[in-house]
Order: sequence, then structure tokens, then C-alpha cells
Amino acid sequence: MNRFATAVVATIIGAGTATAGGLDRSGQNINILFEEGTYAELSFGYVAPTVDGNDLAAFRGQATGDVAGNFIRAGLGYKQQINDQLSFALIVDQPYGADIAYAPGVPGVGGSLTLGGTRATLNATALTGLVRYEFTDRFSVHGGIRAQTINAAVDLRGGGYGPLGTYSVTLDGDTAFGFQVGGAYEIPEIALRLAVTYFSEIDHEFQSVETGLTPVAVNGITEVTTPEAINIDFQTGIAKDTLAFASFRYADYGVVRVSPPVFNGATGGASLTNIDTARDLSIGVGRRFSDQLSASVALNFSDGGSDNLVSPLGPTDGSIGITLAGSYQVTDQIKLSGGINYTKFGDSIPTVGGNQLANIDDNSAVGVGFRIGYSF
Repeated sequence: MNRFATAVVATIIGAGTATAGGLDRSGQNINILFEEGTYAELSFGYVAPTVDGNDLAAFRGQATGDVAGNFIRAGLGYKQQINDQLSFALIVDQPYGADIAYAPGVPGVGGSLTLGGTRATLNATALTGLVRYEFTDRFSVHGGIRAQTINAAVDLRGGGYGPLGTYSVTLDGDTAFGFQVGGAYEIPEIALRLAVTYFSEIDHEFQSVETGLTPVAVNGITEVTTPEAINIDFQTGIAKDTLAFASFRYADYGVVRVSPPVFNGATGGASLTNIDTARDLSIGVGRRFSDQLSASVALNFSDGGSDNLVSPLGPTDGSIGITLAGSYQVTDQIKLSGGINYTKFGDSIPTVGGNQLANIDDNSAVGVGFRIGYSF
């Protein structure tokens, strides 16, 4: 039952969700710690979002075109069982990301006149080292250190930004460190596990270059904090060969402020970002059909903000999705899993300085994922 349980959860993680709250991409899962024995895995995912809309009628109502870029997620992990109580794991993932670009607007032709040319990219990679200690077969604790590297760039363009519509900034790659700590309660006989993990904030200091608001480029330091988060993962057998599972993630994106020195001075301390606190929920059920084959289905929910007003750099407001996944035990050592996810985004209104600029509605994303695991 335990091998089946980890396989079911891995199928959903392997498929992933097409999107999550805030800038989240990987969800920072640590489930590899609960694999039996010594184990390694490699995963890939591809997500194709469609996010488009129209400028408001007051701004001629032109179509924005698709503003969200497709992206690839990759990850790998290794877990070593040292003895009956002690194990450790190394995890490489891409915890955050963004790829937003509005096509330049041409009157009477297309593209957003209010936001055309606006662009935001963010890339993040993290290396996590974790140790787990099992006091008994029911109680365990885990914790470790995370090294996180991020780079980003933003261009503000279009009539909606007014005098800020020539501004650009690049944030060079910076590596900083944080920690995570948690514990788990298990009843192996029924594949029950409740695991709670806390992830600390990480403070970055980027070398930044700003242009557009001054005669020459300005080099400086931009401090940005990535959010603290809590992951809660639960699973239990509910019948022979049947597992129910749920996960919840809370990430405090309210701490994420990006205000480089020149931009800060020009706007009186405003932030380039305005990201709602993320609350993501996934619930599902898995079924084992044979010793080799299992499958699962899960519903995914991401909470939107208190209203549908959003930053143009993050033009969606919550989501609901479904993930279908499967796992096949090829040999005693090799396990393959994968799946597909469909996500429907909430409608939103990109807003700058309190001015509503566009309607972004009726959008969705499709994601596929694949994972290969090897037990030593």
C-alpha cells in the first residue's frame, strides 16, 4: 500500500497544475522524502496558457493578443536512506516564474494601446537539501536549507503607464538562502500521512539597471523578498487499492515588493508588483488497478483576490482545474508517471494607478508532465 500511495501522489505532482497562485510553479513539494529506500527521479512539464482580452472601450477596445508565454518545468531529486531512522534528500526545482508580454499596439490594427510592449520575465532555480528523522514508524521531523537563484526583467510600455511608459529594469541573477522545517504523522497500515512543512522567506539583493526615467542608465541595488509558505499534505487509504489525498499551500506574497531605486523615487515608493496571497488546494482520489498500474484524478483550486483588479504583470485572478494522471511500475526499480492538466483562469481587469485598462477573460491553460523514478 505504501508504494502504491507514493506512486499515486507522484502522478499528480508529475502532471502538475497549469498554474498556481502568485508566481508559484513547482509548489516546493518534498514528497521524495517519503519514498521507500534509496530513490532518484527526473521530471519534466510543459504548460501552454492562453491569456488574452481587450482594452476597455474607452481605449478603443483593441485585442491584446495572447500575453502569457508557454514554459517548461524541470526538476530532479535524490533520496538516500542512511539507516532505519535517518534519510536525506537533494531536490532541484524551479519554484517561481513569469513570462508576460503584451504585443505593441497599432491603432486600427491590433495589440493593446494601453499596455502594448509591457513585458515581465522571471526565472528561478532552487537547490534544497533535506534531512528526515523518524522517531517511530508514525512520527518524523524534517528540515533543511534552500539555495535560490533568481533573475528578472520588466519593461513598462503603453499609454496606461503615462510618464512611466518608457521605464525598464533588469535584475541580475542573485543567490540567497532560506530554510524549511516540518513534521509528519503516519499510519502505514492504511497509508495515512499528514505532513506539514514551513518554508522561510528569502531575502535577495539584486544588482539592478534602470533606464527610461533618467538621461542615462542607473545601476543600483534592489532588495526583494520571496514569500514564506506552508504546505500541508494529507493522504489515506479509503478502501482496498483506493487512496484519497489532499494538499494545501499558503504563500504570503504580500511581502513581495519590487521597487528599484529610480522607480521608487519617481512613484513615491510604489512596487512594480501587486500579488495576492496565494491559497492553493488540490483534492483527489487514486486507484490501483494492478501491481503495476495506478491512476488518479484531482481537482485544483487557486484563490483569487478580494476583487478582480490585477497588475498587468500578473493578469489572471484565481483558477480551477482538473488533473488526470497515471503511474506504471515498469520493473521493481523503474516507475513511470505522467498526466495532463486543464485549468480555467478567473477573469481579471489589469489596473495601473487605480485606472482600469483592459478586460482579460475566458482564458485557460493546458499542462502535461512526465516523471521517471528509479529505486536502488
